Amino acid sequence: MSFYVTTPIFYVNDAPHIGHGYTTVMGDVLTRWHRQRGEDVWYLTGTDEHGQKVLRKAQQNGVTPKEWTDRLVESEWRPMLQTLDIANDDFIRTTDARHEVGAQAFWTDLNERGEVYKGSFSGWYSVGSEEFVGEDDVLDGEGDDEGHKVSALDGSRLEWVTEENYFFPLSRYADRLLELYRERPDFIQPASARNEIVSFVERGLKDLSISRSTFDWGIPVPWDESHVMYVWIEALLNYVTAAGYGVDEEQFERLWPADVHIVGKDIARFHAVIWPAMLMAAGRPVPHRVFAHGWLLVGGQKMSKSKANGIRPDEITGVFGSDAYRYYFTRALTFGADGSISWEDIRARYHAELANGFGNLASRTAAMIGKYFGGELPAAGALSDAEQALQGLVAEAVAAADAAIDALAPQEAMAQVWRIVDGLNLYLTEQAPWTVAKSADADERAAQRLATILATAAEGLRVLAVLLNPVMPKACASLWESLGAEPSLGALADQRVGDVATWGQLPPGSTITKVPSLFPRIEDADA
Repeated sequence: MSFYVTTPIFYVNDAPHIGHGYTTVMGDVLTRWHRQRGEDVWYLTGTDEHGQKVLRKAQQNGVTPKEWTDRLVESEWRPMLQTLDIANDDFIRTTDARHEVGAQAFWTDLNERGEVYKGSFSGWYSVGSEEFVGEDDVLDGEGDDEGHKVSALDGSRLEWVTEENYFFPLSRYADRLLELYRERPDFIQPASARNEIVSFVERGLKDLSISRSTFDWGIPVPWDESHVMYVWIEALLNYVTAAGYGVDEEQFERLWPADVHIVGKDIARFHAVIWPAMLMAAGRPVPHRVFAHGWLLVGGQKMSKSKANGIRPDEITGVFGSDAYRYYFTRALTFGADGSISWEDIRARYHAELANGFGNLASRTAAMIGKYFGGELPAAGALSDAEQALQGLVAEAVAAADAAIDALAPQEAMAQVWRIVDGLNLYLTEQAPWTVAKSADADERAAQRLATILATAAEGLRVLAVLLNPVMPKACASLWESLGAEPSLGALADQRVGDVATWGQLPPGSTITKVPSLFPRIEDADA
């Protein structure tokens, strides 16, 4: 069995912004932590490339839809993964042959099970969000949208369409879905998303159109190629087609069901209503959890390109680096709630928490070992109450951080890890090794005390290198090198969270070197 985590597949009508980066980094932090436990992990992300919105965007740019999606995937979406140091195991494109084979196999199975019927449909359709909108959610547009109908769900413009389509009898599954929500209260998280979904289903469900016949940019319905699959019902299938459905049954059995689907709250209904109903109809197990994170707010508004606040990830990493980007979005925002971000807050946290807190701790510890012990880690002597208290703090914080990861609360995990950063800084301030060093040449007890203090600080940094590696892999690799840890302890990726609080792992005599500052001050961070 694997720990299988997914992001949504992102719609390639334009370049990624930090909202996409946020989802992807959170999934990466969670899966890297599970890898640090020694678990078998599979992390999937990818791109959603069919549908009318992509078709129109390609036409506006004078290219075919496939040319448009190929260009964006290779020039924007894959590079985002490199920019943010994402360690994904797979990248699925809905234009991949494996996805088409799996999607057609899935719907062929549902058709043969009597879960598809043909009918006509007239109603309001949002090209922007690629969904049909019920009459209760149709509003008269205002301002730039005056004279148009808009969706109350996301403000997108609506078009009236009449088509003959194939349908999935979603209405049959309302009771089974409600039973799922009751039996597994953690299936939808956080509670705010769960409550909204339960209320939505309790109002009753309508059957779902699963095909379109007015354009051809999509996967053909296998028994009727005059129709293509509705983009959402084939896009949701990426989670099983990437896992091997219809292509590699052995891999599918190993990976499915997924442990966590991480999605934005605006698409939670698709993942917590339509998707499990499709799986129920196919006789397949539903995922363990659907986690809906909040929106990123810039200047109090949800980020979007139409509001000109769609910040690209490399606008931030270009100034602060990828580690600081990953740290900020993990630490500063509550996963599952809306979160306001600002350049000023990123800059303030960078300097206070990373440069002055973590980075300075690593730098001054290495510098003092270099100055007082020639760069060779000394052996600790007798432990005082201060060392024992610090070890207790570390053990407590590691256990709490590990539990927070299981609760899908990476921000709480980082808060616990930062207790160790703050505890070590306070320890050094109170023990004042620079003062103890003044007597060390003439006083053996002082020399032993100095060795104990700095050996303790180095051990604390070893712990931090392991715990922060899922969030800040570049800085932690540099710290691991500074501690001279690999010759005796092995690669950083092979260190286990379950063992990290065991004290005294860095052997005396390890070569401690002062590497370049992990987080140098950025004087022009107002840019």
